[in-house]
Amino acid sequence: MQLVQQILFILLVAAAIFVFSKKAKFISRNIKLGREEDLTDNPAARWRNMALMALGQKRMFDKPLVAFLHLAVYVGFVIINIEILEIILDGILGTHRLFAPGLGSFYSFVINFFEVLAFLVLTACIIFLVRRNIVKVRRLAMNELNGWPKSDANYILIFEIVLMSLFLIMNSADRALQLKGHEHYHDLGQSFWVSGLIAPIFQNASIGTLVAIERIAWWLHIAGIFVFLNYLPYSKHLHILLAFPNTYFARLQPQGKMRNMPEIQKEVLYAMEPETVPADTPATDHSTGFGAKDVTDLSWKNLLDAYTCTECGRCTAACPANQTGKLLSPRKIMMDTRDRMEEIGTNRDKKAGETNDKKLLHDYISAEELRACTSCQACVQACPVLINPLDIINQLKRYMIMEESNAPQEWNGMFSNIENNFAPWKFSPDERDKWAEEMNG
Repeated sequence: MQLVQQILFILLVAAAIFVFSKKAKFISRNIKLGREEDLTDNPAARWRNMALMALGQKRMFDKPLVAFLHLAVYVGFVIINIEILEIILDGILGTHRLFAPGLGSFYSFVINFFEVLAFLVLTACIIFLVRRNIVKVRRLAMNELNGWPKSDANYILIFEIVLMSLFLIMNSADRALQLKGHEHYHDLGQSFWVSGLIAPIFQNASIGTLVAIERIAWWLHIAGIFVFLNYLPYSKHLHILLAFPNTYFARLQPQGKMRNMPEIQKEVLYAMEPETVPADTPATDHSTGFGAKDVTDLSWKNLLDAYTCTECGRCTAACPANQTGKLLSPRKIMMDTRDRMEEIGTNRDKKAGETNDKKLLHDYISAEELRACTSCQACVQACPVLINPLDIINQLKRYMIMEESNAPQEWNGMFSNIENNFAPWKFSPDERDKWAEEMNG
């Protein structure tokens, strides 16, 4: 019977790794749809970004209570899952609490520490469920989250509650079996801090019942961890993994610095100072187009941003355009970019090609949304993992203006003035200083 369990466990591990690897490859290929961009300079600053933002969650602490709860869930879940190493080895080798004899009393301390973290995770997840579904915090209850995004958030919280509960129930039954002196359940010498409060419920249960409870909780806990692992790539909670590379590869230049196009800068310079045009200058190549109309025109970092987005809505809550009732939501920009990538990737893997003429611009993100953006950088500043929705917005706007000539009449007037008068106003450059003459007069 023990050998059968070991074989089943090894098959479960192999299946979990295979399924996760397949989806991870799909996501990697989607990110590589983007254009090349070199973001490998200054590794010291990049490691610092990753440590402060991804691991330390620095930007979360503008709301201390929420930050503490999120930190409890994140740190608790990650640290508790260190126990997976022991569970996996127990499952493969047919042992029980393999590390206990070697670690001695320190083993009990480690499990107790895990239990405290499990209780914090469980409590925080319940609070988060209440905030989303009863209190209905505005940024967590907006229309763009209707359907799968809202369900996804609830599923993951419920999943974590179940996993932590199974962990505590497993330890409670285990401790009860230790006290009864059952074989394989070696007495660790003390009750666990949290599950010890539950253990009295099992004191009158038979050994057979306790073994069944402990084994079922053990199997469900580890199987749940593997299911959770394979659910992540389909969920917004993929940020648990991608926050680290995303913060490492974040752009290091000042936040407000726009990325200009050198070919455009040269054309403007040559228009203003024709004498600077070299005699042998070739014609500007416009074959690659200006800006972006689809995800393949964005950089791989833009696409990594989209997959890293946790849909927390801090960017949208900070957006002044959204606060005044305009259609723009930076969170939706990231969600739409990810959805478009998924559509292209699915068609690619089915070898269906593009069976429609959909593009990110207009089909997913409308001109009205883009025009509402004032480039104020509030969304960029608000993101806890250094996602930059504004860069995507600006590239889509650039395509609308420069490739489609798609701009409101008011903008066209300004563009014309800049082209003819080198300023947004309808004044000749020769008359620009007349206001000073009038004041002196």
